[in-house]
Amino acid sequence: MNPAYDFTGQVAFVTGASSGMGLAAARAFAACGAAVGLADIDGNAARAAAQELTDAGHRALALVCDVTDEDQVAVAVARTVATFGRLDMAYNNAGIMAPPTDAADEDAGQFDRVNAVNLRGIWASMKHQLRHMRDQGSGAIVNCSSLGGLVGNPGRAAYHASKHGVIGLTKSAALEYGPRGVRVNAVCPGTISTPMVDAMVAGGELDRGQAEAGQAIDRLGTAEEIAQAVLWLCSPGASYVTGVALPVDGGYTAQ
Repeated sequence: MNPAYDFTGQVAFVTGASSGMGLAAARAFAACGAAVGLADIDGNAARAAAQELTDAGHRALALVCDVTDEDQVAVAVARTVATFGRLDMAYNNAGIMAPPTDAADEDAGQFDRVNAVNLRGIWASMKHQLRHMRDQGSGAIVNCSSLGGLVGNPGRAAYHASKHGVIGLTKSAALEYGPRGVRVNAVCPGTISTPMVDAMVAGGELDRGQAEAGQAIDRLGTAEEIAQAVLWLCSPGASYVTGVALPVDGGYTAQ
């Protein structure tokens, strides 16, 4: 049984919110009473996700947002605040994976694209969330890193660089904003059963059996398990936790 949180009267903002871990987090925030801004580059998918929540009696707002464009991020955050009146929690989840590439052969365009979404996108999201939370004097942000932010992996240099960078952003912002009442943490998912991972398995980039065997809990994680970690980090239960990169990886990084 998952713990229950009461986020009534609070507002959450989620990027990459139309599927996978982002959608699971948006659903979980809403189920606990929060109003949710759902930002995603796929406008139709964002609208469908928000409609699902409103049909269930929750307050939700669909936001079309490419996190590589800081102006779009600023507008999405501002619309959330204008619609719901405040911003209490954020899960910066939007991210992409690139095909495995020899480090000596990686294309600069691929490197730039991965870092534009995974690192710059989180930088821009956090920047504009902090501007609102700074004025409130309160808030909690969770950035999505990865087990790839804690370890390396052959063929994934650009991706792992971006996810290591997320942890650096998180720790620095946590130190800066802790005295101002804002907590900033990162969650580091392992191999999670999401559409992105399913596509990697289907395309031969990932062997599901090997992934399951490479950790203490011999199965893939679920998007809902990541969502529960995010909610805890945003909750009063984690009120003394900031600057942490929390592995939720079935024990992979314990090796």
